[in-house]
Amino acid sequence: MNLPNALTLSRIFIVPLLVVVLLTKLPSEWVGVPQQLLGLTIFIGASITDWLDGFIARRRGQVSTLGILLDPIADKLLISAALVSLVENKLAPAWAIVIIIGREFAVSGLRSIAAAEGFTISASKKAKLKMLSQVVAITLLILGSVPGGPSGLQPPPRVRPDVSFASFQEASAVIASTLRDRTIDAEGFRVLCYGLGRFMLWIVVVFALLSMYDYFTKFYGKVRDRIEVRERRRIRLLKKRKRRTATAVQRNSV
Repeated sequence: MNLPNALTLSRIFIVPLLVVVLLTKLPSEWVGVPQQLLGLTIFIGASITDWLDGFIARRRGQVSTLGILLDPIADKLLISAALVSLVENKLAPAWAIVIIIGREFAVSGLRSIAAAEGFTISASKKAKLKMLSQVVAITLLILGSVPGGPSGLQPPPRVRPDVSFASFQEASAVIASTLRDRTIDAEGFRVLCYGLGRFMLWIVVVFALLSMYDYFTKFYGKVRDRIEVRERRRIRLLKKRKRRTATAVQRNSV
């Protein structure tokens, strides 16, 4: 097994550890590190391997079929595990996560059908921006969390996650006070990160829907082209059969 594939597999094996750290009530400082920082370190480390395995594979010419298969699976497992953990900790709204993960299933289905038909659908720039915005949103939400929730982490005490746009209002207040006083305390920093993270989730949803539309249009275009090619072949075959039939009839009449 080459190094890029080993990095991809390590990202898959890290997922259970990330879920345990994010969804377990740990002591205030487990192994000397706050719970949210430990979870964030694991998540960022796994996210870096997503870029690193592709970079090494292209640079060393080690792009393999196994790597092409495992890389998107590892990405989806990592992001889905982190997002579901955030929902369980009431750090993210369930409706947004359903859209994001549902989009992944839809795109995976399209890619499977495309592979069966013998063509591929390349990732668009919007899909790459979606991945980047997901990492940023998850990072900010974990940074803005505090230990002590029923499932491990929880939102900052000043924020009511059940109230629409409450996190944005609190974050705006923190920004205003920071600009006024030119200082920010630890609680204000967490509120700011949490509010920005919730805002980034809206950006992720937008990129998820736009990139899914791109995949559908590319898929439709490829399928339409193949249908047209098959139809032209069918028409040519019919014309050949008609000519052969006409020739045979002429010979028989003679």
